[in-house]
Amino acid sequence: MFSDKANKIFKEVINKYHEIDSVDQPFTNPYDKDSELIEHLLYRKCWIDTVQWHYEDIIRDPNIDPVGALKLKRQIDASNQDRTDTVEYIDSYFLEKFKDVKVKDNASINTESPAWGIDRLSILALKIYHMNEEANRKDASQKHQAACKAKLNVLLEQRVDLSTAINQLLDDIANGDKYMKVYKQMKMYNDDELNPVLRGEK
Repeated sequence: MFSDKANKIFKEVINKYHEIDSVDQPFTNPYDKDSELIEHLLYRKCWIDTVQWHYEDIIRDPNIDPVGALKLKRQIDASNQDRTDTVEYIDSYFLEKFKDVKVKDNASINTESPAWGIDRLSILALKIYHMNEEANRKDASQKHQAACKAKLNVLLEQRVDLSTAINQLLDDIANGDKYMKVYKQMKMYNDDELNPVLRGEK
């Protein structure tokens, strides 16, 4: 099933990141973008999410240097754009994959595209990894560990449900029961022409 592949790659990414555990470490994608395109995109997507997860931790340091915080805010903005672009690349993969499917007359559209469901699955993998760390943190109280264990169990259940829903959506699209209709995010704040501050208006 597709979600099994995605979850396996997300775990691979998160474990790889934490070998060095630095937002500044170099990135290498082990999957070939020509012969393993979806694997390549899934790996890239989760790496972006993993680095951004740690950006978000760092910027919440109450003692962070303001100049460093501004630089980090710019990195988070760039990461958000990269994340959105990668989600759209994943949807483009599925649009191409299902382009010849005959859509049934009574086919319906989903509330989100496959790639945005996959986006949530990637973030969920990070929540599971870090909640598991907290549930087993040796210097934490038993109360803290128990609370995090309960949250971890909920997250694991969510992963099963979301994985099942993504698999079902892809099956429905492949069978013509649902159809894809992708809207680009059209973010305005990073665009020199659409953001009045960037184009110099007062």
